[in-house]
Amino acid sequence: MQRYCIPERDAARFVAQMEEVLDVYALPADARRPLVAMDEAAKQLLGDAVEPLPMEPCCPKREDYHYTRGGVRSLFMFFAPHLGWRRVDGSARRTRQDWALQVKRLVDEDFPDATVIRLVCDNLNTHAVASLYETFPPREAHRLARKLEIHYTPRNGSWLNVAEVELSVLAEQCLKRRIKDAATLDAELGAWTAQRNKDKSVVKWQFTTADARVKLRKLYPTI
Repeated sequence: MQRYCIPERDAARFVAQMEEVLDVYALPADARRPLVAMDEAAKQLLGDAVEPLPMEPCCPKREDYHYTRGGVRSLFMFFAPHLGWRRVDGSARRTRQDWALQVKRLVDEDFPDATVIRLVCDNLNTHAVASLYETFPPREAHRLARKLEIHYTPRNGSWLNVAEVELSVLAEQCLKRRIKDAATLDAELGAWTAQRNKDKSVVKWQFTTADARVKLRKLYPTI
């Protein structure tokens, strides 16, 4: 319990939500009911105050420690681990309306033929069906809501979100450097996404409910 800082009163809820997510991951791939995990991150835009010295033989590129600030961009990651597909969008904000617009694109453009999308995400207050009703007319919000089967990761359990794994790859391969403005960031995100989708890079989730009952048995309430 201490390892995850989970109060005793919240243990049962944590376990229930964890097992729900793990059971979803264990389901076989289904084109009509695709599994999609989503998560958010942020990227601070930094430019060079002094022109860097270019790379030369036996000498890496050199940057001055002074930099310019260009604000912060929010990143929305949608990742289908079974399909090796992902989409990353930069946004100036991360409000309820921004999330709702991303979901509409997920339903109508990314998976228009899906009967239901199994969406795994954290329980941030913007990640809710209510956000759809605050953004679209009731008929449209209802249509989009019927396309979603949302499974929330528990509080203190963000490691259960497979989209977080893909965000780590993005940070290491694409964002671990200075990017000066939104246009440059969007171009870099597009190039990275296109290559990862072309390679059909997947994440093979192997931690199961059975594993959790053994390795995380201290999290389970004592009956």
